[in-house]
Amino acid sequence: MRAFFCLLLPCLAFADAPTTSKEGLQSLHDLVGTWKGTGTSFGSREDQTKGFWSETIACEWRFDKNDVRMRFAFEKSKIFEAAELRYDPAAKSYRLAAETTDGKKETYAGELEGKTLSLLHEEGATAKRMVFTFLHSNRFLYRVESKAQGKTTFAKLFQVGATKEGVPFVAGDGKPECIVSGGLGSMPVMFRGRTYYVCCSGCRDEFNAEPEKYVKEFEAKKAKK
Repeated sequence: MRAFFCLLLPCLAFADAPTTSKEGLQSLHDLVGTWKGTGTSFGSREDQTKGFWSETIACEWRFDKNDVRMRFAFEKSKIFEAAELRYDPAAKSYRLAAETTDGKKETYAGELEGKTLSLLHEEGATAKRMVFTFLHSNRFLYRVESKAQGKTTFAKLFQVGATKEGVPFVAGDGKPECIVSGGLGSMPVMFRGRTYYVCCSGCRDEFNAEPEKYVKEFEAKKAKK
């Protein structure tokens, strides 16, 4: 069973609101990669007795003309089957379109404040909230809560703690930058005898489609530094 979803960000704040979807998502680029998560249920007593579960979350950039988003794929998740995250510059909000393991489609929308991304989904009299807490560039928590009509507080349904796979808890300058997204580059790509780096297969495909465009932008950025 596959599941998509994700959300770990370096919690970088923009001095001004992002003007494009790509700019809005760049603050979340640390999510790109593979994550190992451990989930806990907080629903009914029956749910709680089922104990913990483990899931894998894979995140990558996807580009389709002006439609820029982050795609998440889950394996062995009890909750999510698939999802895509976008930033809406007009509304100045993030939107997560998710598909649950029982085939339902849910759309969450909200804002990033400091180290917390809070997204709300309303369906009839019930509201669901997805909250991401970013503890470190390689560690984050996400939880889903529910609030019934007439209630004033949300009740926690489940929580997952995720750790990035194969990446130590270190940071520093001198690491390669993804030529497409601006995140941490980990995969080499070649153009006219020179090596550049991308962070995921989505950025690799985008670079291969328009290499001259991204090399020009990359060199211009370096010249400004």
